[in-house]
Amino acid sequence: MKAVVLAGGYATRLWPITKHRPKMLLPVGEDTVIDIIFEDLEEDDRVDEVFVSTNEAFAEEFDEYLAESDYEKPTLSVEETRAEDEKFGVVGAIEELIEREGVDDDLLVVAGDNLLSFEMSEFIDYFESKGTPALAAYDVGSYDKAKSYGLVELDGERVVDFQEKPEDPKSTLVSIACYAFRREDLPKFSDYLEDGNNPDEPGWFIQWLQSQEDVHAFTFDGAWFDIGTPDSYLDAVAWQLGGENYIDETATIENSELGENVHVMAGASVTDSTLDDTIVFADTTIVDSDIKRSIIDEGTRIEGLEFAGALIGAHTKITDDV
Repeated sequence: MKAVVLAGGYATRLWPITKHRPKMLLPVGEDTVIDIIFEDLEEDDRVDEVFVSTNEAFAEEFDEYLAESDYEKPTLSVEETRAEDEKFGVVGAIEELIEREGVDDDLLVVAGDNLLSFEMSEFIDYFESKGTPALAAYDVGSYDKAKSYGLVELDGERVVDFQEKPEDPKSTLVSIACYAFRREDLPKFSDYLEDGNNPDEPGWFIQWLQSQEDVHAFTFDGAWFDIGTPDSYLDAVAWQLGGENYIDETATIENSELGENVHVMAGASVTDSTLDDTIVFADTTIVDSDIKRSIIDEGTRIEGLEFAGALIGAHTKITDDV
């Protein structure tokens, strides 16, 4: 089996912290978002190669990251796009990767911004037991949230309907961008696109596929985070930290009170301040401030302020006299 980790998005909803940094490389405790997927795939002997599908804009960052890592399976596979309006869709990217890399095996596809509470091996076990294409599905517990995803309707475990981002969802069970396809399913990506179908969201391909053959859904309890917004990133870090704090050994905390789920990275300094549910990137300085549920990018200086729900870009200076 081959695996594709989708890492081609530009994450505009997380700007400015992802304007020059792939969101899949955002830290989540000791790891990055994508590390958790890589570690699962590295341990499963059925997966012999992992393609990291990204765009030209972030290719260098991923290339350097993989070169410095201990992973043996991942290799970079680069889409020929550089901006959001140049992207040709996820289905198009998968079809092009299959052709570019000569994939001729069963194929696992997972979004690199997924933080999952199940292991990839569990999903592969399920796929192999069913002998059909499979997807992972999660109950988001909210009809409003369900509008943003592909809605899955099941008969037992078999997918009987799939609606991409419905205006009026009938349930809260959604697809989480984790799929498995048999070797014989791969030419169907080309068939789908040649018929003029939507090349963007994978859900449209699943809707087309389940109208022709059986597709099964692996459902799970626990947690799932689609890291695409500041709130979802903060929630993912909070889940990973479990109420604890993660302070890099080179960071300095002096005369300060830390609440829960605070992540302070290398070289950062926090003095005479209170932080809660907040992510502080490297080499940032915080003095005499009260900060809640915020993300503060690297090299920033904050002094004498109180705020909550902020997203502050790198190398920003904000003080009480500005």
